[in-house]
Amino acid sequence: MKYFYYLYQLVVVLPVLVLSTIVTAIEVAIGCALGDGHFWGYYPGRWWARIIIRALLLSVKVEGRENLERDHSYVFVANHQGAFDIFLIYGFLGRNFKWMMKRQLRQVPFVGFACERSHQIFVDKRGPSKIRKTYEDAREILKEGYSVTVFPEGARTFTGHMATFKKGAFALADELQLPVVPLTINGSFQVLPRMRGFNFVNWHPLSLTIHQPIYPTGQGAENVEATLRQAYDSVMSALEPEFQGFVANPDQ
Repeated sequence: MKYFYYLYQLVVVLPVLVLSTIVTAIEVAIGCALGDGHFWGYYPGRWWARIIIRALLLSVKVEGRENLERDHSYVFVANHQGAFDIFLIYGFLGRNFKWMMKRQLRQVPFVGFACERSHQIFVDKRGPSKIRKTYEDAREILKEGYSVTVFPEGARTFTGHMATFKKGAFALADELQLPVVPLTINGSFQVLPRMRGFNFVNWHPLSLTIHQPIYPTGQGAENVEATLRQAYDSVMSALEPEFQGFVANPDQ
């Protein structure tokens, strides 16, 4: 059965992936040039992510949407199990947001072009001025009433376990006094673990747990540290038992 699934990926899913990615990138670019960048920067990507998940016949379970208030800005922080984290969050979180992503993703064909045109936030650490620009972009998005999504580990895991969280997203939430919402992803590591080169997707259920928002209880370093610890514990609490516990990520 596994080999039939691999054949299906080559014959059906790969053409769907390539075609839908090209069409989505063009749609985003034209839409953002002509109209509402927040609409065109989110909804085509959401549909694209859902198409890929559905084409691969992957099941998705989402818990905790009732924890989010309508028309409220949040800083979403999630564990980073694998490439399918992006499809899962984009397609099924159900909130209009911008990604904070590595600047290197700008080089990915079509995807990087669409992200640039839709004003996703590229995290550039090549100097103080570029770091400031990253956070200025994020502040503007949040001040406009939208949300941002961050992988605070900074890189995908090699083991399925969580590494440490970096403080950037929590400092941003602290500065603007916005709630942080932890997200736990399960299944993405089994679907497509991190590795070099091409690999087939494995069938495995995906789940997204949306935890209670963590509201600021003060402002400053103490609040940043407390929010980070609480968010980390929340994400960890909903991980599958085999991935519980800290494991260092070598490229973090």
